[in-house]
Amino acid sequence: MAIEDRRERERAARRRLIVATARRLAEAEGWDAVTTRRLSAEIEYSQPVLYKHFAGMEQIADAVALDGFGELGDALRAAKSGTGDALAVARAYLDFARDHSAVYDAMFLRATTLPFATDDTPSQLDAAFAALSEAVGDAAGERDADTLTEVFWAALHGLVILSRTGRLRPGHESARLELLVDQFTRA
Repeated sequence: MAIEDRRERERAARRRLIVATARRLAEAEGWDAVTTRRLSAEIEYSQPVLYKHFAGMEQIADAVALDGFGELGDALRAAKSGTGDALAVARAYLDFARDHSAVYDAMFLRATTLPFATDDTPSQLDAAFAALSEAVGDAAGERDADTLTEVFWAALHGLVILSRTGRLRPGHESARLELLVDQFTRA
């Protein structure tokens, strides 16, 4: 049993190494730079070792996305507990997207096999959604809290992408965010 435990720990460590290396490369050079050939060279394991852990790049990006959802949920909960207001949560969302752009891309822009809003949704996704929901849920009143959260999330995502691509006026970030939060938290 000890040998099996050691092998499982080594397997889990290799998996973490693959995901961390993919994330590091994507953050430094973009997702186009992350290939199985490049990953195998970076981690000093053969490509077949990668394929023992992941079927392909899509699954590696999904693993990065899952980690990202966990981190995003943590950041949103920390913002909520720190001040208790939706504006702090919204800022934390935008900060996460800015500070972890490749992870954000894996979470929201790359094709994924991760199931959203189903019974099979991974806990990391549910937790991040719940943290957003807590930010606007108190103001939902008679409105459907989940739908309100989805639209709030979509609006935040829109701000991220439009800001990242230079489609919004510079210097108005705070005013836009305050207006958005005001619209969603009014009961």
